[in-house]
Amino acid sequence: MSLGLYLACAENSAKPDLGLAVAKKLAKRAVDRNKIKRMIRQLVWAAQSSDLKADVVVKLKKPVGRESKGRLRKKELTLLRTQMAGLL
Repeated sequence: MSLGLYLACAENSAKPDLGLAVAKKLAKRAVDRNKIKRMIRQLVWAAQSSDLKADVVVKLKKPVGRESKGRLRKKELTLLRTQMAGLL
């Protein structure tokens, strides 16, 4: 598992928040870090709008792009997407 998900109960009147941590050490290229963040935001916002009413913090735990000389490939991105969908 290369993503960590942390949930906390949101206050009744407050809307749920989202926190992201994608370290430069784990995803070297800024393009890849931004792509991962956009993908996570999209999945979490969709879950929060339907049934998830909690604050969410997502952290990248393992490096991505090691097999492809530091570049995030479509195969790795779909793997991260399925892992994130499984966590939610």
